[in-house]
Amino acid sequence: MTDLHPFIAGLPKAELHVHHVGSASPRIVAELASRHPDSKVPTDPEALADYFTFTDFAHFVEVYLSVVDLVRTPEDVRTLTFEVARDMARQNIRYAELTITPYSSTRRGIDEKAFMEAIEDARRAAESQLGVILRWCFDIPGEAGLEAAAETARLAVDLRPEGLVSFGLGGPEIGVPRPQFKPYFDQARAAGLHSVPHAGETTGPQTIWDSIRELGAERIGHGTSATQDPELLAYLAEHRIALEVCPTSNIATRAVSDLDLHPVKEMVAAGVLVTINSDDPPMFGSDLNNEYAVAARLLGLDERGLARLAKNAVEASFLDEAGKAKLNTEIDTYTSQWLAR
Repeated sequence: MTDLHPFIAGLPKAELHVHHVGSASPRIVAELASRHPDSKVPTDPEALADYFTFTDFAHFVEVYLSVVDLVRTPEDVRTLTFEVARDMARQNIRYAELTITPYSSTRRGIDEKAFMEAIEDARRAAESQLGVILRWCFDIPGEAGLEAAAETARLAVDLRPEGLVSFGLGGPEIGVPRPQFKPYFDQARAAGLHSVPHAGETTGPQTIWDSIRELGAERIGHGTSATQDPELLAYLAEHRIALEVCPTSNIATRAVSDLDLHPVKEMVAAGVLVTINSDDPPMFGSDLNNEYAVAARLLGLDERGLARLAKNAVEASFLDEAGKAKLNTEIDTYTSQWLAR
């Protein structure tokens, strides 16, 4: 069987479901932990592998929040953002919509305007120095409730940074029903932001329906349980509501019990627009290149199939039309040249 890893490594890619803090590699986390020695997060990159071993989704959230607590100053924010882009550049990720939870930083005392300036400075530097185009999704940390929702909507609408394109909802789903967040999504959508909530990762299809009907979801984060409802699958396919699928993440958080049982095959078979993403890659010992390799195995893809998968992400992205055309051309040119060798 052909080893697809070299092809994947050079394939120009877009990523749509990847978290800001969750993308901090052991190198970045160790640097931030050394700046803040009162944290319980290890400063040794090798020790972080054990620290990032999760027993369940609740434990993952606990560890994730301990890393969030390392981001305490605007300089921490800028360092994190630019270094995440550097890791993306190594994977030939040309465009990424990075999910950022500003509430987690502003409530820890980072000045909100300084926060916006830090991410925007890093965004501009990433594009000019690394060739990585970054856009932002501001998401509500669901576990923090409606106060966090109101604050996130205010920050998104009133202080809207240039790179902001969408509005999301993350954190635990169990006990955090989607409909309560409707007023805040309405506010964000009225300001021209796209709706991209997490749904159906650890709950059933009703959470996805609620996200579509109440929150106006244009893409769904994870959507793992969509295959339990044929009517929902048909609706997603008909309306081109993309699913942001994160295979290794689903195993790490126990949302799916076994990789070979991952529902991505059923999603694709139903005609749903599927994109492949890494979610919180270092925390799950993965990256986007690895997720493409996993998808290739699960879906039986060759190089052309992987190129189509890459173009799915471009289609589902909120990149402007000229940017989409340029990235699609890069994917086609790279694939043609690879196959002609």
